[in-house]
Amino acid sequence: MSKYSQISDYLERFLDNEVRKTSINKVVIGLSGGLDSAVVAVLAHKAFKDDLLCVKMPSHYSSKNSLDDADALCKDFGMRSEEASIEPMLKAYEELNPNMDNLRKGNFSSRMRMSTIFDISARENALVLGTSNKSELMLGYGTLFGDLSSAINPIGDLYKSEVYELAKYLGVTQSIIEKAPSADLWDGQSDEEDLGYTYAQLDEAMKLYVEDRLTKEEIVKKGIDAKMLDMIIRRIFGNHFKRKMPIIAKLTSRTINHDFNYPRDITL
Repeated sequence: MSKYSQISDYLERFLDNEVRKTSINKVVIGLSGGLDSAVVAVLAHKAFKDDLLCVKMPSHYSSKNSLDDADALCKDFGMRSEEASIEPMLKAYEELNPNMDNLRKGNFSSRMRMSTIFDISARENALVLGTSNKSELMLGYGTLFGDLSSAINPIGDLYKSEVYELAKYLGVTQSIIEKAPSADLWDGQSDEEDLGYTYAQLDEAMKLYVEDRLTKEEIVKKGIDAKMLDMIIRRIFGNHFKRKMPIIAKLTSRTINHDFNYPRDITL
């Protein structure tokens, strides 16, 4: 059994177990036409079949290719889908705030999508699946209370380069695997241009720093660019707050997330 066959089987069981222990049997996912959401959708379809709903949430910045790729994936795997455009909400807000820069537009778009998908999850009595990979989570390359929000995330411990390999194993639509990663948050937006390096370069360095726990000096000796490594480390710690629940000021003997800290799935 190959590595990615084992990962696929494990994540399918993980999804089934973590969702059904909540007494909810359905899941929803925001399907962008990109790699990460495609992989999560295929994994979820293996676990839940028709109890999965894929939701496309385009804006006026979304490329037609993204919608076409999302449609092709749903057709290839027989997945249920619907479209819930955020364009009217985003345009209305942009008219009220004509001086918004790309970062604000991107963050607002991401949060509108997450508000939409969580509303649909309430309608469907379903859990929202997350699609952020480990590269994005470590670098803080995501929007707090936007794309970083979910009930369950099956790929958060896979680096982007590993998600590519899993996508190939799962038979994800080839056009999705081949295209440059982008969240379509504004015209011409590109993940790797934003970060300044390819995911392959970033992942190689992060694995040495995060998984192998090598020092900066040891990593640079292996040929990793020192400037890139400094950026990675700065982002990992500068964005750590995005990976944690909000800090609560401790005033009593049993403060939530300090002393009153049961597992998430505890039941009476």
